[in-house]
Amino acid sequence: MRYSISLQAEGDREVTLEEVVQLADAVAPLGGIASGMGTMGYGAQIIVEADDSDAAVEIALAQFAEAVARTTLPVWPVAYAE
Repeated sequence: MRYSISLQAEGDREVTLEEVVQLADAVAPLGGIASGMGTMGYGAQIIVEADDSDAAVEIALAQFAEAVARTTLPVWPVAYAE
C-alpha cells in the first residue's frame, strides 16, 4: 500500500531557500516535496510503500534522514511525522 507521509524537523535557526532546494532535490525521487524556507525547521512530504501506517512512518523517517544527509542542512530532530 502507498502512504503519503509528512515529516517536520525543528532547529535553532532559519532555513535558507538554497537548503530547501537541496532538500527538494533529495526527496524528489521519493515523490516528495520540501518546505521550510525562512522558518526554524525543514520538512518534506514523501510517498512510501508499506504494509501499514506505522511501518510507513518508520520507512519515511529513514528515507528522510538519508535525504537530509545528502544536503548541507543540519541534522535536527524530527518533531512531527504522520
